[in-house]
Amino acid sequence: MDLSGVRPASRHSLLVTYLFTAVMVSTTLPTPLYAIYSARLSLSPLTVTVIYAVYAVGVLGTLQVFGRLSDHVGRRAVVLAAIAFSALSGLVFVTTDSLVWLFVGRFISGISAGLVTGAATAYIGELEAPRGERSRAGVLATVANMGGLGLGPLIAGVLADHAPDPTVVPYLAGMALLLPVVLLPLFRTPETVGERDGVRAGISLQRVGVPAQIRTPFLAAAIAGLASFALLGFTTALAGQVLAVGLHDRSHQTAGVVAFLLFAAAAAAQVAAGRLSERTGTIVGLSALPVGTVVIVVAVAASSLPVLIVGVLVGGVGVGFAFRASLATVAGIAPPERRGEVISAFFIAAYIGLTIPVVAAGVLVTTTSLLTAAVALAVFIAVLAAGAAVIALRRRPAG
Repeated sequence: MDLSGVRPASRHSLLVTYLFTAVMVSTTLPTPLYAIYSARLSLSPLTVTVIYAVYAVGVLGTLQVFGRLSDHVGRRAVVLAAIAFSALSGLVFVTTDSLVWLFVGRFISGISAGLVTGAATAYIGELEAPRGERSRAGVLATVANMGGLGLGPLIAGVLADHAPDPTVVPYLAGMALLLPVVLLPLFRTPETVGERDGVRAGISLQRVGVPAQIRTPFLAAAIAGLASFALLGFTTALAGQVLAVGLHDRSHQTAGVVAFLLFAAAAAAQVAAGRLSERTGTIVGLSALPVGTVVIVVAVAASSLPVLIVGVLVGGVGVGFAFRASLATVAGIAPPERRGEVISAFFIAAYIGLTIPVVAAGVLVTTTSLLTAAVALAVFIAVLAAGAAVIALRRRPAG
């Protein structure tokens, strides 16, 4: 990664962006590999969705307990800790594929994501701030987060189909992205947190609460976040199942491409959403979410890969607009002295979408059929989107 021709401040933020991306890549490497684990370990779709949901538990727990850690020990230290947990999760997946260790590996990868998300986002923003590039910082963080989540399945899917040891090589590739030769420049990146008072001060259970005066607009935003993550969770947890059972395509590469397109569309929409008002972005997202989900249902019913790709792209756009606008709304309406606990409440609602609906879909796939699960998800997301839209439209626009 040669950044010698780039200005120092920009070079530092690009390095952190790269490492942020690399950690997020590692969190989604298992996505196209679940079909392999299912065959080897005789796992039901329900078990696969629970394995996936464990990741969300790791992220949420880390955000709640260690969410302020980088404010007290520095951004660089927490980014390094995230890299260490990312490498550890890769080692767990490489050395074993037993069910228990799959749970452990996913939980550890959730910890890495929880650590890096807040610390790296703040780090990039602070490195870009002296140059007056806060909007650029937001784009870099968005691309690193969603882009990394999308690249993980793509890399793993290609390697699973074309390289030996499909449950080993993808994780080795993920760890290669974090080689010490890449990490060394991080130690020359300036720390942006001035006063640091140690680990103990940075470990505490984040308060969660929503002031009464903002509960109605918060509810709309939280519902939109939950619906967005429900679509992400269903598609990534069951991508292999959708292709193998619904479309009769067992290619791990295809599963990786489908997941990549979902996250790529979401990343592009998040960047574009910055040009729209929060209200407009929310409505656009809440309109695209159910449409994309319905198209996915049609794809499963018709066994059509092109239709599935259209559904994933439309759904991804919905996720990007809805999530970006909803988070901006929450940050904007929260009283400054309670912003942390309000944003925490929003993320809890969003990550519920990665757990309960996804596991429920796994139950339906196991006990009924994939099509039934897809229809149930479409109805669920449509109801949530309609409810959130009604609440958002009733709210008087700012100004």
